[in-house]
Amino acid sequence: MSKNIYVTLLFVFVACMFISTEVLAGPGEGGRLPYESWLNALRSSATGPVAYAFGIIGIVVAGGILIFGGDLNGFFRTMCVIVLVMALLVTANTIMTDLFNTSAEIARCGDTGGAPLGGSLPAPAVPC
Repeated sequence: MSKNIYVTLLFVFVACMFISTEVLAGPGEGGRLPYESWLNALRSSATGPVAYAFGIIGIVVAGGILIFGGDLNGFFRTMCVIVLVMALLVTANTIMTDLFNTSAEIARCGDTGGAPLGGSLPAPAVPC
């Protein structure tokens, strides 16, 4: 191989070392997609107090049917399990918020997550 190839490879390697990964993975501030508004409305209605109440009712009813239902056919039992899982998914966000004062989220590198975790010690930072 000639000397030019080594110099080019060295230049590319050094250039890659100086490129910041935060620049490459930065959030875009582009235009909004046409379906974002109704997805946000669906998210807020699926995590509100009415959805939480329906989720608790669904857990109680579906769990009661599965426990005390006796001899159910396979289709009805599968439908009860699906309702139970959906109710658990809807209420999981509110339950986690009530128990731990935080819900499931993806934190940024170095983010402490906001509120302290039940004491005077601050929350640990997310490792990079």
